[in-house]
Amino acid sequence: MQTLQKISQFAGKTFSIWVLLFAFLAYQFPSFFAGFVAYVPYLLGIVMFGMGITLTVQDFSEVVKHPKAVFIGVVAQFVVMPGIAYALAKGFNLPPDLAVGVILVGACPGGTSSNVMTYLAKGNTALSVACTSVSTLLAPFLTPAVFYVLASQWLDIDAYAMFISVLKIVLFPVFLGVLARTLLTKQMVKLGTCTPLVSVIAIVLILAAVVAVSKDKIIESGLFIFFVVVLHNGLGYLLGFLVAKLFKLNLADSKAIAIEVGMQNSGLGAALATAYFNPIAAVPSAVFSFWHNISGPILATLFASMNSKEELRK
Repeated sequence: MQTLQKISQFAGKTFSIWVLLFAFLAYQFPSFFAGFVAYVPYLLGIVMFGMGITLTVQDFSEVVKHPKAVFIGVVAQFVVMPGIAYALAKGFNLPPDLAVGVILVGACPGGTSSNVMTYLAKGNTALSVACTSVSTLLAPFLTPAVFYVLASQWLDIDAYAMFISVLKIVLFPVFLGVLARTLLTKQMVKLGTCTPLVSVIAIVLILAAVVAVSKDKIIESGLFIFFVVVLHNGLGYLLGFLVAKLFKLNLADSKAIAIEVGMQNSGLGAALATAYFNPIAAVPSAVFSFWHNISGPILATLFASMNSKEELRK
């Protein structure tokens, strides 16, 4: 078990490398990975179940202790990132498929990797976990609603069908994970130490499938969509931090919200885009998943040094 835990930790720390490797393999051998498209919802469900078995009552205690900070973080998650996405789609006059893809990833809840980045940034990790948990639980309602409002001008969107999908592939697996942890606490705690490995495998296969079926469109869009995603992610960090400071949150809380806002559950974006739109709509989510695992550690290092400077002033 300890060996498996070490492998799991290694996989989590080197996630970006595996994303890049399998994206390259999918690009070179698309016929092999294209078959995984049919399993994308199930793969994401596995990731969400893994999140569920790691949740405890303490993870939600921050909501009671500091409701203002959690409220700001969750609202910013569903306002700032979709708003930036909409502005980028309009400003760069993106083709419909790419426009809805960028807005879709913006409308998704926060990603679980934000919790690790917040810890490394010496931010309020408890706040980050609370924001991720609350935004994930609200995702079945807010993701389809926000996406419909902002993206319906480009393509026809069935918000109700999307709501049902998010219930099935996000909320239901999380609920099962929480239930399993409640009934089988010791076993689930042990299993929870291996969830990074399972999550890495699942997300890597999701992204590989997206790359495989979107190869031609990726070649066509080239560096442009990468530039849009980098801008989206960077502005999310910046505006998340500024919003937190605007409401006079302390530095640790501001770090947590900045990272929480900027890092998305891009696996959900890829799953929904693959299910409801042209595969090219899933490309922004695929690129985002790779990029935010590069930008996150960079920002965490910067934030950690800010903390050190404050300590030096004391």
